[in-house]
Amino acid sequence: MIVMPTFIEKPSRITAAGTKPKLIDEVVGRVNTKTASVSIAHMRSPSGWVEPGQTPEFDEYTYVLKGGLRVKHKAGTIDVRAGQGIITHKGEWVQYSTPGADGAEYIAVCLTAFSPDTVHRDESA
Repeated sequence: MIVMPTFIEKPSRITAAGTKPKLIDEVVGRVNTKTASVSIAHMRSPSGWVEPGQTPEFDEYTYVLKGGLRVKHKAGTIDVRAGQGIITHKGEWVQYSTPGADGAEYIAVCLTAFSPDTVHRDESA
């Protein structure tokens, strides 16, 4: 059996949760490549965007390309700026937002892949 690389011609646009329209382009994941083990997405969030709090069943690795991402957690808040990253851990409550004037552009990698069934957003969402 010959195994070959999988070429991904383009990402799939995913509908985002939150207070303002956010662009999510999934390159690898459950929607675009039918991959359950990992998801990789290019995110673009406008200034003032706030996502519902969540307690996911996956680890999320985030690298900020432009602007800044705010990550609220039970012990406080961390601001992640361009060139910086953050790892949020499965079972940990977090809430992402982009309060800065420039919003944020970032890459998010989830292990296992992101799923609406495993993100566990807060009830008020």
